[in-house]
Amino acid sequence: MKPVEINKGVYSIRINHFNRKFFDSLIPLPDGTSYNAYLVKGSTYTALIDTADPEKKEVFLDYLSKVEKIDYIVSHHAEQDHSGLIPEVLARYPKAIVLTNAKCKELLISHLHIGEEKIRVINDHDKLDLGGKTLEFIFTPWVHWPETFSTYLIEDRILFPCDFFGSHMATDELIADSQVIYEPMKRYYAEIMMPFRNNIKTNLEKLKKYEIDLICPSHGPIHKDVKFAIKCYSEWALAEPKNKVLLLYVSMHGSTFVLVNRLISRLQEHGIEIEKLNLEDADIGRVAMAMVDAATIVLATPTVLAGPHPKAIYAAYLASLLRPKTKFLAVLYSYGWGGKTVEFLSNVLSCLKAQIVGQVGVKGLPTESDLKLIDELATSISEKHQTLLNTQAVLK
Repeated sequence: MKPVEINKGVYSIRINHFNRKFFDSLIPLPDGTSYNAYLVKGSTYTALIDTADPEKKEVFLDYLSKVEKIDYIVSHHAEQDHSGLIPEVLARYPKAIVLTNAKCKELLISHLHIGEEKIRVINDHDKLDLGGKTLEFIFTPWVHWPETFSTYLIEDRILFPCDFFGSHMATDELIADSQVIYEPMKRYYAEIMMPFRNNIKTNLEKLKKYEIDLICPSHGPIHKDVKFAIKCYSEWALAEPKNKVLLLYVSMHGSTFVLVNRLISRLQEHGIEIEKLNLEDADIGRVAMAMVDAATIVLATPTVLAGPHPKAIYAAYLASLLRPKTKFLAVLYSYGWGGKTVEFLSNVLSCLKAQIVGQVGVKGLPTESDLKLIDELATSISEKHQTLLNTQAVLK
């Protein structure tokens, strides 16, 4: 295999991992993933931008088999899927120098045992002339680790943003199709980038000064439609949530399911979009995606012993980790004799700083008076959404 030229002197090294099912033993990968590295050849020096996961060592080294020299290795991010093969590259090209920032240097030494003498520290907006090809290093921290930065190839107007704008998608298509890439890209944002919305806002502002013709991320295809990629991130990270309720539920004997169906019916009457996901077999990536733009999250669970169903606990914990821009929360629960379901979930979800607009608990099968409480909850959610929509209209 050989690198694919995407611009004169600029090459893509994409290693597809079609059968990888999970990332970090946690994140489902329905479309597999890819590890993307890039070569930039100037008239004087050659730079390798990132490497690949060590699991694909043989494939990656085969790509480099006809590359005569590498002078610099740009390490954007110390995680193994990007930097894990730097030791192998240094063994093959012993004169190469690793370029990275001070924080990443520390991580490369501790995570990969790369010798300090092989690393040169760069600063924000430093430039490197390769001979007709100039790299500018742009610090874009917390997308999604503290040391992450991007590289801009000035003459070609190409941005290499590491995980920023990425997608877990194994494909032979070099350039992203906006219709095909939207969902994998949103899934990637939801699972990995959503907790860092404020940092994304800062980094998007930082990129505005650059004219960009191509975005070459470290996972998934290249973005030729640059405006589309940036618009997606702007909407997901910065826009206000939609008039939408995400209803996450699990039911053991049907009582919770009765509450869920009643709430869905009443919310539909109020003209609210609803996404309902059964936590019994839900893909956590789908759950994360649904959290991106929902104004309200409703968690519905039976009581198991004295607390929520374990899968409801996991969903609440996931929300607390991902920190979506949700404004309102509600809890529906059923129980046999008692318990502390609401207290438990409220504690887990407290870091969201969302307003709890209601809770409905029923003992055994719901009665008509219980269902009236669901109707009142639907009305309360509708009123909150309307206030939110009115505020958004005024701000526009």
